[in-house]
Amino acid sequence: MTEFTHFNTAGEAHMVDVGDKPHSKRKAVTEGRISMQPETLEMIVQGAHKKGDVLGIARIAGIMAAKRAADLIPLCHPLSLTKVEIELTPEQDGNTILCRCHVETQGQTGVEIEALCATQITLLTIYDMCKAVDRGMAIGGIRLLEKRGGKSGTWERPD
Repeated sequence: MTEFTHFNTAGEAHMVDVGDKPHSKRKAVTEGRISMQPETLEMIVQGAHKKGDVLGIARIAGIMAAKRAADLIPLCHPLSLTKVEIELTPEQDGNTILCRCHVETQGQTGVEIEALCATQITLLTIYDMCKAVDRGMAIGGIRLLEKRGGKSGTWERPD
């Protein structure tokens, strides 16, 4: 996770030193949704897309994104992740797919950025695979639900 960015006396940004922080179990849970036409959701649920298993491919993309967050976000610490789990739940009543990501590590800094990155890329992969049949899809509601571990302890979204 990206810690607070500090600037040295020359005004240059640098990565925060977490070397003296104790290792602890870190966890983050995030979510987001993609909305679409009912026919698009039905095609995904039925596995009828000509490109293949949309949800399976999106899960793999999300896992890869969590593992590569430090390559994408400046000053983000590269982490050895111990768990990346992505749940994709079709919601017929709203014509959406809910994406919930659980990311864990045993380390010196949190995994919120990795979980948020996984959520974004999972949903973006669904969009990419289905854009030819539904360009009006919309991604939104991406947010941290909870984080555990480290000096700040546990935080849970109040709503």
